[in-house]
Amino acid sequence: MPNLNARFANHTMELFEKHGIKNVGYWTHDVGPNSNQLVYLVAFDDPNQRAEAWASFRADPEWQKVFEESHRDGILVKNIENRILMPTDYSPMQ
Repeated sequence: MPNLNARFANHTMELFEKHGIKNVGYWTHDVGPNSNQLVYLVAFDDPNQRAEAWASFRADPEWQKVFEESHRDGILVKNIENRILMPTDYSPMQ
């Protein structure tokens, strides 16, 4: 986890913003079944912008270098879950 948190703090968040991926929040578990997990929320304008932003991010040579360097001592991420959240009518965050 320290290496993954460092990668996000020192590289990923800035690269996300560079490619139009808005950082909303990042969390780890204090209580629960998995203390070795990073959960984060990012935002997009619409589905097309989301697809373009992720494609641009993945193709970025700087990200590819950071990704490769961060795996020198072994893989950092075993599993990724993606969800698209839709706010309810009564949600304070729209």
